Amino acid sequence: MEEFKVEIAGVPLLIRCRWGENRAFFRDYLSRKEPRFLIAPEQEDLENIRSRLSQRAPAEPSPAYLENNAIHALLAERLVWEHVLLVHGSALCMDGQAYLFTAKSGTGKSTHARLWRERFGGRVWMLNDDKPMLRVQEGRVTVYGTPWNGKHRLSRNASAPLKAVALLERAGETRVSPLSGAEALPRLMEQALRARDPETMGQILELERELLTAVPFYRLSCTMDPEAAEIAWRAMQGE
Repeated sequence: MEEFKVEIAGVPLLIRCRWGENRAFFRDYLSRKEPRFLIAPEQEDLENIRSRLSQRAPAEPSPAYLENNAIHALLAERLVWEHVLLVHGSALCMDGQAYLFTAKSGTGKSTHARLWRERFGGRVWMLNDDKPMLRVQEGRVTVYGTPWNGKHRLSRNASAPLKAVALLERAGETRVSPLSGAEALPRLMEQALRARDPETMGQILELERELLTAVPFYRLSCTMDPEAAEIAWRAMQGE
């Protein structure tokens, strides 16, 4: 049995698991701080993950992979009570501020983030390319990297204040338009964590509403041409 302390989204915690490769998975997030709670997947948690995965792929996942996904699910739901929301998206940092691009899988979040890195060079670095976490407190939002970082393995154990959220969609030309909270909420709910427990789901909705009032949301209809990054960035500066 493995037991180790980590810090995720600014929250120290203890993880207990069976597979050493999952300890290695968290190597960049190990901590010495006093943990606030324990994450320890049980057999029921593993079976829940196996059931979910079987709906998408027939192959039997490895025990370590099941455990990793169970840790992720338990942690994401527990962090909701620490004012932390998991969102499916690509988060980058430019000039000290974070930008989050979110959309359905396959829309081009990672590609658009790459365009920013190519266009702006060393001014940009990736926080997380798949599952960043957002801490929403007192009207401020901070984006954190996590070890769950997508197929390109782009992430950093770091954080930055969130400047804006862009709901991405492909189009024949690049256009950026502000979204009201009512317009953005359904799209945000599609890409943010969902929970089966009603109380936890209620807390998630509260965090989403706080997020919508704390930072601007935009509809980013764009091509995959290099100039799309410049257009998007300028629009989100109010230019």
